[in-house]
Amino acid sequence: MGMAGRGTRRGDVTAAVRQAIASLRRAGSARRAAGMRRYFKRDEAVAFFGVATPAVRGIAGDVAQARRSAWDVRAAVAFCDAMLRHPELEAKTVGLLVLGRWRRSYPRSLARTARAWLAAERCATWAAVDLVAPEVLQPLVERYPELAATIATWTSARSLWVRRAAAVTFVPFARHGRHLGLAYGVADRLLGDGHDLIHKATGWLLREAGKTDSRRLERFLRARGPRIARTALRYAIERFPSERRLALLHATR
Repeated sequence: MGMAGRGTRRGDVTAAVRQAIASLRRAGSARRAAGMRRYFKRDEAVAFFGVATPAVRGIAGDVAQARRSAWDVRAAVAFCDAMLRHPELEAKTVGLLVLGRWRRSYPRSLARTARAWLAAERCATWAAVDLVAPEVLQPLVERYPELAATIATWTSARSLWVRRAAAVTFVPFARHGRHLGLAYGVADRLLGDGHDLIHKATGWLLREAGKTDSRRLERFLRARGPRIARTALRYAIERFPSERRLALLHATR
């Protein structure tokens, strides 16, 4: 594609961003926005248009459908990058959902881009991180399995959001018995993290890993005992029978 073509595509990305934001504004509700805020901690920098989830998904679908034949993955990344610069969660959601439509064409380098978005606090809420994982990081691991080991190292990042992404990325894989060694390694390294959102993500990851082999999960928990935050532990064992849960709560004190 020549320079004129690239310029046209950049212009169309800009127009698509404007149209998507305008659609979100029209669909928004101040009352709904106020209600959505209660699901987030005070230190999470999040704003809302107040758009219901089905409408957000509909707007994302309209953007993707209208540009499916005209855009390549680079245009989709540019659109997502622009949407993530908006403070409203719905804008970030539309950006990530649209990008997800090009998952079969993801370049390996998108993992670095996604980490940069997280570290720069473009996705500075649990909800945004938990959408980066299924729309960007999990498809990347499917396409480039060697990236699993790279993402597992994100547990040492300074950014809370990068660390949470390291855990959440492995949730569906652990659920199906895939990358279990890496999943348990991620959980182990995050046990000493002091943030509640990491405790919840770690517990979630362990719970899903336990669906494949509950005895392995129990051995992991018993071996680490008091190192495990109680929030993480409760998430990890919530599918166990009550007697087994009580025994583990006592054994890990």
